Amino acid sequence: MRGPGLAALLSRPAPEVAAGLIGARLTVHGAGGIIVETEAYDVHDPASHSFRGPTPRNAPMFGPIGRAYVYRIYGLHWCLNIVCDAATPGSAVLIRALEPVWNLEVMAERRGQVRARDLCAGPGRLCQALEVTGALNGRPIAAAPFALNLGDAEPVIVGRRIGIRHGIETPWRFGRCGSPYLSRSFAGTTA
Repeated sequence: MRGPGLAALLSRPAPEVAAGLIGARLTVHGAGGIIVETEAYDVHDPASHSFRGPTPRNAPMFGPIGRAYVYRIYGLHWCLNIVCDAATPGSAVLIRALEPVWNLEVMAERRGQVRARDLCAGPGRLCQALEVTGALNGRPIAAAPFALNLGDAEPVIVGRRIGIRHGIETPWRFGRCGSPYLSRSFAGTTA
């Protein structure tokens, strides 16, 4: 295991947590894989759901760290975030992509028998494959049905976040170097 334990990592600022989660093992109801892509958001970030303060929708972002913040995007797809940063309520890390490892058959069935490369490449696909829904909003990420364990240190690439209109230039997207399971390639990256 690398660096801090999970609780210590989740206490840190969102960009540090997002980078530190690359290589972690995440499962929901026993299906999942290795986190290969994340994005960081905090209350000072105009792209964050918490930017305008607490609302019923974003309430988990202002609650205890280590909770799931699950919401729908475009009214269609669920997105899974992990609430973090003990010093800055309103911070979370979006889990953008996994390398699928455990219970691939179950994930493929949920996703309509797609190839392994596409099972969890993108936050909506990931949630569909892991059967993450709004019912898990606010639940502790370190308790069933979730399992989250830090892995070994991973080479991480950094770039601009995608799929947002504000804060586009903020380099708070993190990915595993060379992973074929990323949701999209990184533009303007640094190692």
